[in-house]
Amino acid sequence: MNYLDMLDECTLCHRNCKVNRNDNQIGFCKASNKVKIARAALHFGEEPPISQSNGSGTVFFSHCNFKCVFCQNHDISQGIEKNISSAPSNINIQISTTETSISGMEVSIERLSEIFLELQEKGANNINLVTPTHYVPQIIEALKIAKKNKLTIPILYNTNSYDSIETIKSLNGYIDVYLPDFKYFNDKYAIKYSSANDYASNTIKVIDEMISQVGEPKFDSKGNILKGVIVRHLMLPGLLFDSKKVIDLIYNRYGDKIYISLMNQYVPMFKACDYPEINKPLNPKHYDSLINYAVELGVTNGFIQDEGTNNSDFIPSFNLEGVSK
Repeated sequence: MNYLDMLDECTLCHRNCKVNRNDNQIGFCKASNKVKIARAALHFGEEPPISQSNGSGTVFFSHCNFKCVFCQNHDISQGIEKNISSAPSNINIQISTTETSISGMEVSIERLSEIFLELQEKGANNINLVTPTHYVPQIIEALKIAKKNKLTIPILYNTNSYDSIETIKSLNGYIDVYLPDFKYFNDKYAIKYSSANDYASNTIKVIDEMISQVGEPKFDSKGNILKGVIVRHLMLPGLLFDSKKVIDLIYNRYGDKIYISLMNQYVPMFKACDYPEINKPLNPKHYDSLINYAVELGVTNGFIQDEGTNNSDFIPSFNLEGVSK
């Protein structure tokens, strides 16, 4: 099967744009049929089983099928708007337009496979595909090449969970560990803050398929994850009740078949200033309350974050490290 044919009528995510990306048509994510990457390097800020000791070989893909108003990686996901002024040589009038620039560099499928192998050579615990949904066909083809060239470390799929079910099914056999977000329980927040309809219902279907593929978590003798699903939830200011509903849903449905990662690293950035209710740091007492709620519910397979992670200093520099030869 040539997975690149999936781009002829793109339904890789739940938005179901159906544009022909192989014919230069652009959908919601604004990605073409060329892979664009902003960084490929060892990263030590993930959950311990992912990045402890040697680090996780993170590949940050440009563009995104989400539009989070608080996105920390907005310069590579949604871009930075720049005002461009120009004037024809024979007219003394400045014309202003707005141009959106999304950071990153286009790479071939062959180069992507090399990047995977280079991260393995650097000692990475795994290959961590960050925001990969819109490039799944190219990623599969690159993994085929890399595995023929002795790529052996686990492959992690780090997603906002707005994938189509067909996309997740196509990854069966290529992904060892899934890292799906579960951002919202109530769709009114998903619509307001990420422009996403049917988020929770789609996320449940996505996680169901992920678990059916990789099963319950498995670790090596050093505690590094080899197989399984870790569901991440980033707590937002003022949404304690919604966060509790997320925990209720995933724990009552999956129990110890998954790990739950409760994250407190929210930093009000990008367009959060237009939403006063989230244009502030997370209340530490609310985060402690969510942890206590999860423990009382019976969650034992979980991760929490220390204080101080809600700092922009933890955001990687998207300087094309590891991308070009």
